[in-house]
Amino acid sequence: MHFAPDTEEALEFVVTLGNTDPQASRSGQDEIATVGQLAELLARYPYSGRIDHDEAERLQVVETRSRLRTLWTRERDDAVQEVNRMLRDGRALPQLARHDASDWHLHGTDPQAPLAQRMQIEAALAFVDVIRTDTMDRLRICAAPDCTGLLLDLSRNGSKRFCSVRCGNRMNMIAFRERQDHSSSAPGL
Repeated sequence: MHFAPDTEEALEFVVTLGNTDPQASRSGQDEIATVGQLAELLARYPYSGRIDHDEAERLQVVETRSRLRTLWTRERDDAVQEVNRMLRDGRALPQLARHDASDWHLHGTDPQAPLAQRMQIEAALAFVDVIRTDTMDRLRICAAPDCTGLLLDLSRNGSKRFCSVRCGNRMNMIAFRERQDHSSSAPGL
């Protein structure tokens, strides 16, 4: 699966942001519970434009996280309604931009718009590509029964099932133990 680089970056950011939620995080805690934790996240995914570094902004980003996690799991036609709402609410005005080390890519709104609004618009623009290419099936929740982590499957054959190597290894170990238990309880030949 191949999307434009800015679409992949936006989708990967949605995964990372979504997986800071207490229900999906590795720690089991809200991983953007403080302004400092949000700043650490933004250091890995730098946003150009205005960043206030305050509690009000953090709360808006938490609300955005929830909205994007919900959008991630919607069916294609339902996702269209939410994406259009996000674009409309954010007064999206897509335009090409080039800055820093990034080549031409889409910015969806004014760089001085609030951070959470810019996050929503960039995610919505990425979802536009996903919807138009009919690839919503590449946006998944981890297949591990005790995990709600988001995953983006960019593999050729669409076979990615787990949000992390950790979940994959854990599930493989469980399957291995089940096979061992089953083979040891089977009657001998």
